[in-house]
Amino acid sequence: MSTKTKKYSVNKIELGSLEITGQGNQESWKNAMVLNDFISPWSDDLFDKIEFRALWDTENLFFCFKVYDGTIHIDSKDDSIDSIGNSDRVELFFRKNAELSPYYCLEMDTKPRVMDFKAMPNWKFDFDWNWPSDGIKVRSSKNSDYFIVEGSLSIDVLKKLELLQADNTIETGIYRAKYKADKNSNYQPTWISWVNPQTQTPNFHISSSFGLLQLK
Repeated sequence: MSTKTKKYSVNKIELGSLEITGQGNQESWKNAMVLNDFISPWSDDLFDKIEFRALWDTENLFFCFKVYDGTIHIDSKDDSIDSIGNSDRVELFFRKNAELSPYYCLEMDTKPRVMDFKAMPNWKFDFDWNWPSDGIKVRSSKNSDYFIVEGSLSIDVLKKLELLQADNTIETGIYRAKYKADKNSNYQPTWISWVNPQTQTPNFHISSSFGLLQLK
């Protein structure tokens, strides 16, 4: 990856010291760096502050999104991919290599519902693929002015998918989709990213939208 690649340091904690509750208030989270330099390169719309934190131990990679947004749009007609895809959510993408061959996507709303799929370049998505159920946990909570999406991913699964590199790095995209009603009461997304992909139109599914998690 380029020397200009954005990087986030993931601090290590003691095994068993963090429980995923969806509240994001465990004492261990004080050991995490706060990532909050999110941007929306394709829109002038203002968006609420987003804080991302990550930690790890010998068994799991932990993540926590805190999004300061009290007006959340959820399409709750069912639990389908389309319904999740039309809802406010946070997203993590992990790639095996810069060629995106393959990469894996986790899109999580506030219920929390998880849209997980395997992908290849040019928007080729395999929705029949699922993240191993014993290797993921996602919990959430909502407050009057923010929501939390908190989770853990098994280190063993990250290794099996060849996402955890020998130098303890994980090539990762961190994103948010915020839906607002337009003048016709149709909900339209504002696309928000940690890394600016340098594309003319919104696109997370491109190599240039990824940064680097460095497990310390």
